[in-house]
Amino acid sequence: MNFKVDLVMRKLQRNDLCWCGSGKKYKKCHMESDMKNSSAMKRPPKGIIIKTEEQIEGIRKSCKLTRDILDYVGEKITAGITTNMINEWVHEYTIKHGAIPAPLGYNGFPKSVCTSINNVICHGIPDETRLKDGDIINVDVTCILNGYYGDASRMYIIGEATDVAKKLVRVARECMELAIAEVKPYSDFGVIGQVIQKHASENGFSVVRDYGGHGIGLKFHEEPHIHHYDVGQRGMQMFPGMIFTIEPMINEGKYQTALLSDGWTAVTVDGKLSAQWEHTVCVTEDGVEVLTA
Repeated sequence: MNFKVDLVMRKLQRNDLCWCGSGKKYKKCHMESDMKNSSAMKRPPKGIIIKTEEQIEGIRKSCKLTRDILDYVGEKITAGITTNMINEWVHEYTIKHGAIPAPLGYNGFPKSVCTSINNVICHGIPDETRLKDGDIINVDVTCILNGYYGDASRMYIIGEATDVAKKLVRVARECMELAIAEVKPYSDFGVIGQVIQKHASENGFSVVRDYGGHGIGLKFHEEPHIHHYDVGQRGMQMFPGMIFTIEPMINEGKYQTALLSDGWTAVTVDGKLSAQWEHTVCVTEDGVEVLTA
């Protein structure tokens, strides 16, 4: 047996309760997978919530509703509509399906969804702005269903956008997908930012550093913070039952951000375009489940 795994095994005995919080004995839960993986040498850091099967199922249902709302927006979004109309669609669909729009009232946020157009990076507040041909827009939806949170966002291209806009939207999605592919038990969280920055840079784009992903499920924002740019190895591992978002924000120009006077809307400092995609993911015993897919 690997020395480091053996060290963990001596600290956590077969009949002890498992570290994941399932309430099961270690031998009936994670002992076998821990022994198979020689890097399983640490327990989740303090403050990380390992979800139980019951909680994962509740979060999964909330995430599916979030996905359905984004599908619904995609069927209706077009040039000429206002972002307030998107807010109304999201709010009404959420309430109709027995859930609560998490953004509404969160730290004073005034609407039920975030709508970020063109050079707006994130947290755009819906208003009477009308979408026009060539715009790109991120719609960010978070639901609370039976106390569980699901969070995702998508880009929508309105009409015929420029080649650079279409490339930016595509590369931002690829960055998210490449990062999701790296999610597996005992992988270091640093790999997420490494693959995102590499792909963005190779395509001539930059990665926003002021905002990132986050743990989610029982609260809107939980530990850990997910860096989307390269910070090297973080020394923090992924464990089965961890749920978090991957939501890279990719800029056409500089990575720096500016905050508007409303205290929410983040924009690019050079006025160039920004794009973002987001999924909520769960670390499984052998890989990852994309809960909002």
